[in-house]
Amino acid sequence: MSISTVQKSRKPFALAMLVVIIWFMIAGIFGPLFGKLTSVQENNNSSFLPKGAEATQAADVIATFSTKDSFNFPTLVLFEGKSTPATFEAINAHMLKVGDLTLDGTTAKISDYLAPGERVSVFPSQDGEAILANVPLDGQAISKLLPNDEPVLPALIEALREDVKEIAEANGYTHYVTGPGGLLGDLFSAFGSIDSTLLLTTLAVVAIILIVVYRSPILWIIPLLSALFALSMAGGIVYLLAKNDIIDVDGQSQGILSVLVIGAATDYALLLIARYREELHLHSNRFDAMRAAYKGVWEPILASGSTVAISLLILLFSQLTNTAGLGPIGAIGIVCSMFTILTLLPAFLLVFGRWIFWPRRPLFDGDDHVMSGSWSKIANTIERSPRKAWAITGVVLIAFAFTSTTLKADGLGTVDTFTGNPESVVGQKLLTKHFPGGQGDPTQVVVSAEKIAAVTAAVKVAPGVTDVYPTLDGIPIEGQPLPPVKIVNGKVILNLTLDKAPDSVEAGNEVPEIRRLAKAADATALVGGTSAVYFDVRTANNRDNKTIIPIILFVITLILGLLLRSILSAILLLGTVVLSFFATLGVCALVFNNVFGFAGADNSFPLFVFIFLVALGIDYNIFLMTRVREESIKLGTRAGVTKGVTVTGSVITSAGIVLAATFAVLGALPLVPLAQLGFAVAFGVLLDTIIVRSVLVPALVHTIGPKVWWPSKLQHEKV
Repeated sequence: MSISTVQKSRKPFALAMLVVIIWFMIAGIFGPLFGKLTSVQENNNSSFLPKGAEATQAADVIATFSTKDSFNFPTLVLFEGKSTPATFEAINAHMLKVGDLTLDGTTAKISDYLAPGERVSVFPSQDGEAILANVPLDGQAISKLLPNDEPVLPALIEALREDVKEIAEANGYTHYVTGPGGLLGDLFSAFGSIDSTLLLTTLAVVAIILIVVYRSPILWIIPLLSALFALSMAGGIVYLLAKNDIIDVDGQSQGILSVLVIGAATDYALLLIARYREELHLHSNRFDAMRAAYKGVWEPILASGSTVAISLLILLFSQLTNTAGLGPIGAIGIVCSMFTILTLLPAFLLVFGRWIFWPRRPLFDGDDHVMSGSWSKIANTIERSPRKAWAITGVVLIAFAFTSTTLKADGLGTVDTFTGNPESVVGQKLLTKHFPGGQGDPTQVVVSAEKIAAVTAAVKVAPGVTDVYPTLDGIPIEGQPLPPVKIVNGKVILNLTLDKAPDSVEAGNEVPEIRRLAKAADATALVGGTSAVYFDVRTANNRDNKTIIPIILFVITLILGLLLRSILSAILLLGTVVLSFFATLGVCALVFNNVFGFAGADNSFPLFVFIFLVALGIDYNIFLMTRVREESIKLGTRAGVTKGVTVTGSVITSAGIVLAATFAVLGALPLVPLAQLGFAVAFGVLLDTIIVRSVLVPALVHTIGPKVWWPSKLQHEKV
């Protein structure tokens, strides 16, 4: 290397080193904050309801019946076994003392988190085969953190389970901590593994794939390290926003953030590294090679990232705050991924030089090595028979798309949310054998005090209602007259015990009829409680599916049209990805119903799958078609398609495999919604990568020819 070349390289090398140093400082600031992200999660369905939902309005009125800003969140302890007066008395005496239990080695006690004006109650089943204890928790208090900054509810549930074990075994009972508190506690515990198990598994899977792709013991570290820097920055920003109540984070959002950032950042890294390797064969100076590579990839990376980020931000139109919260969380992750790969990754590559590719070190030999191999054969085969290629793939995709009508996405009860059988799920199922399903967690109807008799008579005949009783102004004491009905601002609360689990789809389906009957007797009646919350959440999800998806389609079409300077190609690409989306739903229906045996899918499932498949799936078409357009300007459209498929085939397929693998890791969590989302996105991305991008799109462009660039001037090519 000449002296002038060395001098010429000193300035960009110093700049690259400065960028790396700055990024290490950024990671030092945001990394520790990312580690605290779990502590600001909100996983309670009721806190995500839209303000206008009836269950929300009812909750606001019900809150006025408490001495402070709180709501009753029951945790149930089921003792299954033969009940006698002696065993009942022993368990009753024991449960009255659980308030003294300390939590997770801190000074906090269970009594600190009991609902005000409530106490632990114990009662036997009518069949004499079980005893049920209701520990009424303060729904607001349990959303706080313990003195050690750990979530309250998981620690409280664990303390209860440890405490009741001895008394249960001494009296011949098996015990289960269940109900809303137990189920949500187990849900918290499942999400608690997101910042450890899920992240480590994702990194391990991506590392293995990168080692196979690059066949290098060193190079794989660079994109993976860049992805980690992006994740720490995104997680730190999200933590700060959630800590200051600007956005809401739940366990699902945090899990998706991790896989989304690692997957997207690795995808962008693969594209940049592949183009850089290609340019190293054409430039003696690595800095010149990086300039050429950067010029070729910054626009598609920016366009694809912007498409995904804007699509995610459209979720802000959702009526549900957890769905709306996923929008900015995901968008922050994508923007951080783009920013990191376009700044840190080039700096890393320039600092280390060509040797980082060892043992396949690219030489300055002018060899257009990417124009040979299997992808060249595939591209030429499609060029020879494009109509046959798109006809076959189109028929297969349409057939799967028709199967999507069999997908059961009408909601999931909490007991169906877990892939396994944690204690709370087993207990909830056993609970219905001995008690009405809604025992301890009633549906609550707010009515005018003067209409209490009329509403009581009306809702007693509602389907699924086994008991109706008003909230009293005081705690009943055995042998004493019942306290009077509690009246606040002229309103009373009627508690309806349902014969189904309150958080089940079936219980939610009873809510519309309960509301109809209650309002017929009192036009001001409001129906709330767990079953109403779940029903209103599903209603809001259905509305989101119908309104958000069309908005995203419109926005993506605009972005594609601007990027490719063509309306026809934008519509073509979007159409193929939408077809792939419905085909994926069809495959999901077949697999969920016949292989995994899931009870169904949450009704937000189609929206989330659409967001990630259409937004992320369009990435690969962007990567392909921007290169095709670049080559079409020089070679003509049909030759440009052939070269575009050839030179991008390996990198895009690798990127698709990485993204599919990262989302598939969601299946490691014991939660059905995330396992379903992981499978759907993984399969859909592979379908987009291997079939849509590799065969269907190139075949259609070959058939249409230069007209695909309409209305740009490129449609009039003479090549």
